[in-house]
Amino acid sequence: MLQGSSLTRLAHVALTCAAAFIGWTSLPAQADNYPSRAIRLIVPSPPGGGTDTQARILAPKLSELLGQTVVIDNRPGASGNIGAQVVSKASPDGYTLLAMISSHVINQFVLISVPYNLDKDFAMISRTVTVPGVLIGNPSLPAKNLKELLAYLKANPGKVALGSAGIGSLSHLIVELFEQDAGVKLLHVPYRGTQPALNDTLSGQVSLDVPDLTIALGQIKAGKLRAYGVTSAQRSVAAPDIPTLAEQGITGFNAVQWFGLCAPAGTPPAIINKLHDAVVKALNDPDVKARYAKLAMTPEPSASPAEYAQFVHDEGLRWGKVVKDAHITAK
Repeated sequence: MLQGSSLTRLAHVALTCAAAFIGWTSLPAQADNYPSRAIRLIVPSPPGGGTDTQARILAPKLSELLGQTVVIDNRPGASGNIGAQVVSKASPDGYTLLAMISSHVINQFVLISVPYNLDKDFAMISRTVTVPGVLIGNPSLPAKNLKELLAYLKANPGKVALGSAGIGSLSHLIVELFEQDAGVKLLHVPYRGTQPALNDTLSGQVSLDVPDLTIALGQIKAGKLRAYGVTSAQRSVAAPDIPTLAEQGITGFNAVQWFGLCAPAGTPPAIINKLHDAVVKALNDPDVKARYAKLAMTPEPSASPAEYAQFVHDEGLRWGKVVKDAHITAK
């Protein structure tokens, strides 16, 4: 016959098991009812930049499709790490999402410490849009096209200055990749941000730059900058007359700024799939596509969350190799 203490322990075990069972069986119901309140989208940059703008184009359409408001919450700083850390520690219920950027992959190789692990702390949802870089030059350069530019660079190794957004930035890594693939040597001049590098290219303080096409297109069309080629595999619909670097002889060159969405690790797969489906529908909306096209952004949703997770992993392998080969040290 069970004594009082044994009965108490048995009752405690029974209640614990019942609670666990109820919690487990409630997950599908939670996914079915999701979302039942507003969703917070953490944007790891200040308002007004490319990361913020692309998120603000997507958010209203997601709100419409999901039936709940998607609220932008800007958390800039530390190359996107502050915003990513907020999401990595959030409840895995689908109500806190991260607007990912290429820097989240690169940071692990160029920063001394990163407060998250991409493979363990996040559940990937989908890539959203991509933006090609564009190799631009001050019109004072004697080279009129990429063929002439490569010849000029090879005749002047290490003498032609090229600006970037900073050590370890995506534009810096694109410069390193360009040097490796084209067999040239440039004088790299890092700036503290994209706009200062662009400004000095316009003024002739540096001769070359590789910014996003989004911010350089107006100056290219005005004739204030010369475009030698876009860094994507295909030409941009926003500038179809600018050839790719790949089609001009740098075979296979493809390096773009990309954006995506992810949630905290442990978010139920049913919620991840529902968010993925909404992203795909939103990015295929004609009005959304038209708004992105004006900014030289191309919607490129992933076929599945698993494909996006593989893409993020592969990007890490790729840029990690570039950092290693270029001997870029952590900062």
